[in-house]
This record gives sequence, C-alpha cells and structure tokens, in this order.
Amino acid sequence: MDRTVTSRDGTSLAYTRSGRGPAVVLVSGAMSTGATTAPLAARLAERCEVVVYDRRGRGGSGDTEPYAVAREVEDLGALIGEVGGSAALYGVSSGGALALEAAASGLEGVSRVAVYEPPFALSEEDARARERYTERLTEALRRGARGDAVELFLSLTGLAPEMIASARSSPMWPGMEAVAPTLAYDDAVMGGGRVPRERLAAVRVPVLAVAGGASPQWLREAARAVAEVVPEGEYRCLEDQNHMVDPDALAPVLTEFLGA
Repeated sequence: MDRTVTSRDGTSLAYTRSGRGPAVVLVSGAMSTGATTAPLAARLAERCEVVVYDRRGRGGSGDTEPYAVAREVEDLGALIGEVGGSAALYGVSSGGALALEAAASGLEGVSRVAVYEPPFALSEEDARARERYTERLTEALRRGARGDAVELFLSLTGLAPEMIASARSSPMWPGMEAVAPTLAYDDAVMGGGRVPRERLAAVRVPVLAVAGGASPQWLREAARAVAEVVPEGEYRCLEDQNHMVDPDALAPVLTEFLGA
C-alpha cells in the first residue's frame, strides 16, 4: 500500500490504485488484508482503475474505537472520493456483505456492486450456528484469546480440526492472530447471518452476485438469494470454482459487469 486517506472518524486507511478505466474498490473478507485481493486487482487493472485497501484494523490501516459497521461504510466513501466520487464496489465473502450494506445505506458515489459468495445463512440450522459463533467469538475476544477466536472462525468455515491444529503451528498463524479482533467487525457486518432481505430491497444500483459451481450449495443459494432480492440483480455461477476463486476466471465476468 503506497497511499493513505483519512476516513470521517480520523482513521487512516492504507490503499493503492492501479489501472485506468471504470473505477472499482475491492473489499476483502474476514481474516484478509488488501493483499488478498491484489491478484484480482492485477487482472482488473488491465481495463479498470482499481483500488485495493486494508480494511480498518488490518495491515497498514489504523483503527478507532468504538467500532460500527457505519464507520466501514464511511471508509468506502473516503476511498470513492479518492477516485473522483464514483466507483463500483466488489466484495468477497463478508466483504460482499459490507459492499451491499454500503449500497443499501445510500452511500454517495456507489455506481454498482458485485459480490462473490456472501456467506448468508438460509437454513435455521445455519442461522443458529451463526448465533453460537457470535457468542463464543465475543467471549474469546473479551478474554484476549486471539488464537481461540481464529479457531472459532476456521471451524465456522468448515475446516477440519486436524487442519486447524496444523495451521496453529504454521508461520502464518501470528499474522492471523494479529487481525483476530477484526473478526468481530465481520461478524457485525453479517448481522444475524441471514439474508437481510428488507435491507437489500433498498439497494438502488445494479448488483451482480457470483458463486462457484464447486462451492457448497448453500453458498450458491445465498448468492442467488441476493440477486433475487435486490431490485436490479443478476446471478452468475462460475463452473469449477470454489470460495477461493481464480482471478483469471472471475476478472472477465467483473469487467463485463463494470462495462470495461
């Protein structure tokens, strides 16, 4: 990240810009920094102006208490201002939920929104699992048990216990613990975890909801539900892709949607 911008509450946000064309801000998901979306940015920059940033509390960006989802929406507003006041948003996973919330809130300058597999719950069982996760995550972070918080999140994603144990002894674990407090931010962005149908009905810009054909069915159904609820929604399924989508498969779909 080679630039910074100050959000409304004084938080410094680290970001970078590349390419020329329609502007788009990339919004990463839980446990991620702007580096996670950098490979996609490189592909999009061939035809778009791309903003990659570290969400508050991560990477080179600062943080300001108390947290509120509205502050992250303001962060997006600050970044949109850096590219002339109008940009599309692309969000992956819970970053997609944040992008949708920004549009639903009426954030000025959002031209359209694309999301990849926002992990909204559709079944009662999944919704209850989300509620239990929120309770346990809150307690772990209250105790300062960052490792436990990361384990909870990895368990929620379906990672097997033996894989989590292996991750704890890997070189990447300290970096994961460093951003563990922001798991509460993504949990807040997800609300109760269910598809926020009334909120999404307020979105007044075109929305593209994308999922991978090799992803679990519930993620495909969640993306489809988003496209069905928003007034101007479109659903696309990328064959053979999963939650870790290949930028080479996704970039052409996004550039088409962005009119690049």
